[in-house]
Amino acid sequence: MRLVIARCSVDYTGRLNAHLPLATRLLVHKGDGSLLVHSDGGSYKPLNWMSPPCTLVPEEPGEEESIAGVVEVWRVTHKKTGDALRVQIYEIIHDSNHDLGIDPGLQKDGVEADLQRLLAEQVELIAEGATLVRREYPTAIGPVDLLVRDAGGVAIAVEVKRRGDIDGVEQLTRYLELLGRDPHLSPVQGVFAAQEIKPQARVLAEDRGIRCLVLDYDDMKGIESGIPRLF
Repeated sequence: MRLVIARCSVDYTGRLNAHLPLATRLLVHKGDGSLLVHSDGGSYKPLNWMSPPCTLVPEEPGEEESIAGVVEVWRVTHKKTGDALRVQIYEIIHDSNHDLGIDPGLQKDGVEADLQRLLAEQVELIAEGATLVRREYPTAIGPVDLLVRDAGGVAIAVEVKRRGDIDGVEQLTRYLELLGRDPHLSPVQGVFAAQEIKPQARVLAEDRGIRCLVLDYDDMKGIESGIPRLF
């Protein structure tokens, strides 16, 4: 992982266009190719980012950029969509590389683990006539919570959270990308399942063709609560 603190401006072009004016920011270039642009606020959420599969290519600044003080340009391009993130770097304050090794993955809390177990036992909530292939189905970057097949044999990857946010959608997106490369599974559908799904996460999931499933924990344990489960 490369960590760079730099004075920079950022432009995103593709399905949407966005601009971050010149400021000091943290640029995180991960081993999977992704780039995240962080400020000193906003908690864990980046100001902008590019998810894998993508490539980062350094460019020489143009004449006008050089005159304006740009010393380096990064272009990060998504391999499938062609969306691009262009970073104009005016000054590098810190630049370091770190080998984090293999991450063991997130250890789920009791409720989240129970949700996964219960949903594995009640896969009809995911799709009518569905059957479970496996819990913790392995991928190169960690296991997806559930892999099931619907009545027609279509593979469905399911990520289970207690509270569903954008990070969970990004995680499932990466799993779907890897699983989709397996000809025995492709095409793979995605289901993002949680007790509560944040509006921004729902918008992002639906934009990527991922279905959202709201889980009623009490009802799944056999206690009627009257809360709708599937939206």
